[in-house]
Amino acid sequence: MGERAHRRPESVLVVVYTRTGSVLLLKRADVPDFWQSVTGGMKWDEAEPMEAAERELREETGLTAAGRLRDLGLVFRYPLLPQWRHRYAPEVKENTEYVFSLALPAETDITINPAEHAGYGWFPFDAAAGKVASWTNREVILMLKTQG
Repeated sequence: MGERAHRRPESVLVVVYTRTGSVLLLKRADVPDFWQSVTGGMKWDEAEPMEAAERELREETGLTAAGRLRDLGLVFRYPLLPQWRHRYAPEVKENTEYVFSLALPAETDITINPAEHAGYGWFPFDAAAGKVASWTNREVILMLKTQG
């Protein structure tokens, strides 16, 4: 099987933010000026989205959740954009995204994976919502701004 056949049409979104009002965003290495929260596809051997969320958080930031990830109970289903379809089997047209958050006391340095990201920054909620490319990411950031 090729790489595409191994991709599962399910992913996770983890919004990392601080109690002082900042949201962590990662700048993708492969798409200019594309900012996002921690995201990634679930692997076939991951039984629960929480496993994928913890793994992606660790891989993309160096942070460990240690039981602090909050399952927001949100699940988005949306059509795959043409630029991402090559990552999936030809018959896969939609993705299901499970949403989590991690609240930190304050901004902290992270360790990015340079194969995936070219940089990172901490932004106020409104600025972060304006920078992210994904509507689901934007919606969750604005929700967390009001709910904390």
